[in-house]
Amino acid sequence: MASENSPLLAYRLLGEEGVAFPANGAGGPGATSARKLSTFLGVVVPTVLSMFSVVVFMRIGFVVGHAGLLQALAMLLVAYFILALTVLSVCAIATNGAVRGGGAYFMISRTLGPEVGGSIGLMFYLANICGCAICVLGLVEAVLDVFGADATGPNGLRVLPQGYGWNLLYGSLLLGLVGGVCTLGAGLYARASFLTFLLVSGSLASVLVSFVAVAPRDIPLTPLPGPNGSSLPPRVGHFTGFNSSTLKANLAGSYARDYTTGAMMTFVSVFAVLFNGCTGIMAGANMSGELKDPSRAIPLGTIVAVAYTFFVYALLFFLSSFTCDRTLLQEDYGFFRAISLWPPLVLIGVYATSLSASMSSLIGASRILHALAQDDLFGVILAPAKVVSRGGNPWGAVLYSWGLVQVRKYLLRLDVRKDHVKFWRPQLLLLVGNPRGSLPLLRLANQLKKGGLYVLGHVTLGDLDSLPSDPVQPQYGAWLSLVDRAQVKAFVDLTLSPSVRQGAQHLLRISGLGGMKPNTLVLGFYDDAPPQDHFLTDPAFSEPTDGTREGGPPALSTLFSPPRAPGSPRALSPQDYVATVADALKMNKNVVLARACGALPPERLSRGSGGTSQPHHMDVWPLNLLRPRGGPGYVDVCGLFLLQMATILGMVPAWHSARLRIFLCLGPQEAPGAAEERLRALLSQLRIRAEVQEVVWGEGAGIRELEEEGYFENSGWGDAEAEALACSANALIRAQQGRSRSGGPGGPEGGDEEEGPATALTFLYLPRPPADPARYLRYLALLEILSRDLGPTLLIHGVTPVTCTDL
Repeated sequence: MASENSPLLAYRLLGEEGVAFPANGAGGPGATSARKLSTFLGVVVPTVLSMFSVVVFMRIGFVVGHAGLLQALAMLLVAYFILALTVLSVCAIATNGAVRGGGAYFMISRTLGPEVGGSIGLMFYLANICGCAICVLGLVEAVLDVFGADATGPNGLRVLPQGYGWNLLYGSLLLGLVGGVCTLGAGLYARASFLTFLLVSGSLASVLVSFVAVAPRDIPLTPLPGPNGSSLPPRVGHFTGFNSSTLKANLAGSYARDYTTGAMMTFVSVFAVLFNGCTGIMAGANMSGELKDPSRAIPLGTIVAVAYTFFVYALLFFLSSFTCDRTLLQEDYGFFRAISLWPPLVLIGVYATSLSASMSSLIGASRILHALAQDDLFGVILAPAKVVSRGGNPWGAVLYSWGLVQVRKYLLRLDVRKDHVKFWRPQLLLLVGNPRGSLPLLRLANQLKKGGLYVLGHVTLGDLDSLPSDPVQPQYGAWLSLVDRAQVKAFVDLTLSPSVRQGAQHLLRISGLGGMKPNTLVLGFYDDAPPQDHFLTDPAFSEPTDGTREGGPPALSTLFSPPRAPGSPRALSPQDYVATVADALKMNKNVVLARACGALPPERLSRGSGGTSQPHHMDVWPLNLLRPRGGPGYVDVCGLFLLQMATILGMVPAWHSARLRIFLCLGPQEAPGAAEERLRALLSQLRIRAEVQEVVWGEGAGIRELEEEGYFENSGWGDAEAEALACSANALIRAQQGRSRSGGPGGPEGGDEEEGPATALTFLYLPRPPADPARYLRYLALLEILSRDLGPTLLIHGVTPVTCTDL
């Protein structure tokens, strides 16, 4: 044993002289003087206060008013049955050996091992940190409800200023008080908890006496808001005293809307609130390092606390059901104050439970953190948490925890200023005109998002000044039903605008929230292909021929108009289409134009694995084929963006069998091999597995002549020369799509031509639109020639760096 040096093994069974003690840790020899707390002060008191919290004062009426007495008692039995299983597990572990500091973490790590204990202990620590913050904020809210300048109700004193800064100040002061008590040691915490326990017990006793001593009375309720900001007539609830008719009316459940949130309550939502008040059973176990006899105190004290709180909850349920009508229970959750012999005592109980719960969470978190630090599971990061006072109080861990609690929100804030290439994800805005003709693209974009944001955008043409009401709001239901039926994970954002282009600008600017905003615009390709009605062929949208569903909402086929007839006018002109692409690039958004996505087989767009499908290729052309002399073999930001999007799609289960091929174009005079070697080195650094092929940019007709005449260097080509370049590039791509892997360039010499795997999807470099709007139509025509007859194709222009080889 002496040669073993694992931190966890330092808690060895026997020392060198056969005496049982840990070599270090919260329960080491230096901490023996800290073991002063009895079962009552160290376990019963903190556990009772944590289990009561504010629920016992503010949510008894909520539970009984909505669920009724019988269902409320059923919920209580279910909740305490769950607690009993946990308590019995804690008792079994606590009585199985010497229990040191660290509470639940210590017991789990010594029973199940350091890996399980460390992971659970860390999560349990963070849960206590968040719990402390919530309790402090709840206490601030409870104080401001009575003393705040914006307090409502007849009993508001309105003496404390309110606002974000003031609320932060109040929370910081209360947290400072809590942190000061915990820093000075478990002894002061125990005395403060005992004082709080007396206040809470006195407050509960006054409530119980009030049920018997107070005469029947009418209790005014907060007026509900009416239309146009007016208030509805005042209402009252009734405290009837002990009345059998009242009890009979309160036996069954009667779920209604929560008057504080407007949400409709259910059995599950009410049980969630009740169960939150039954947690906190680990508050005593977290004090294991300060207990005189933890192996006896933890199981005994926890069982006593659980039994006591169960009895109090059940008694309050019964008394409330016997004396208060349903209206009072559902419309005034703080009715204890209204029926109390001395209402301020109820407020004292509310404040005391919130304060004690925050102290319990903070001191429990500090003990867990100290034990984690002593076991060196997280190295020097937690070194300050090892510091203890002469009496064994881990004040370093308390300060560490206090700093994390001090309102934690900055750790959760999404800030666009903190964007980093390593955290980049495609966050897509797909503009859809009519979803009946866009289902394949809608599903393909869902696969491209890779866990990022996905927004379906639609522009309704019109001017709100000339309309009697907003035509957009009634459309949301149909679009949300579309998202559900198509089985995609997307948000819906609709807007009203005089033109599609202006509407697209609105959506690009305002969609999303904070750092979660679209960075990529996806559009269908603008061509003359007749639109297809995918609602008629997709099994997920199969509906009765009359377009109705018996007993259900209208069919989607009736909510979206049929696709436009061939040759009919469009809502978007070709000039505005290219202008929308230019607008997105000006706004620093990436652009994806999708062509012929309807040709993708259903299994490629499904959510299944696709592992049994025939192997296919995904071809990536990361160079601008309309201006290839930008540098042969050179891949810029846009080319890397193409690689990233293709790699992301290959991670989707339905595309696992697709093999990634990357094509590099060489000039007729270019030596093969050099560009391919550079690209392979880059792919190795980026951990992208792909097949790289070099093709000679000169095999297509007319390319050599264009190069010799300097057209690649001239931005003012004539239409004929530019079309010849686009046709040659298109022919080059189609030749590679149809060429077998064994007989093509780079394959074995003399190999026979065999039919190889087909190309499932082609990724092409999308050139920037010209600066002159007069050339938009020619630009769109070149794109049409470049991507003609290639099958499903994505033309992509990326402006966002998406790869990084630095740590």
